[in-house]
Amino acid sequence: MHTLMIILGGFALLAVAIIVARTTGRTFKSVLPLYIVAWFLCAAVNMGVGILHAGYSFMAELPIFLFVFGVPALTAAISARKL
Repeated sequence: MHTLMIILGGFALLAVAIIVARTTGRTFKSVLPLYIVAWFLCAAVNMGVGILHAGYSFMAELPIFLFVFGVPALTAAISARKL
C-alpha cells in the first residue's frame, strides 16, 4: 500500500509539473528535467526511509526504488513526447 501511495505522489508531482509548464508558457519537455530530478530525490528519500527506519537492506530496497521512480518517470517521458 505504501508503494502505491508513493507512486501516486509521483503522478501528483507530474500533474503539478504539467500545470506549471502550461501556466508559464513553456513546453513540458523543458520542464521534464526538473521533474525527473525532483522525483528522483523524492524516491531516493523514500528509499532512505526504508533502509534507515524500516530496516530493509539496500539490495532489498533497490528494486522497489526502481519501480517507484521508474513508473512515473517513464509516464512523464512518454507524456513529454505527446504534449
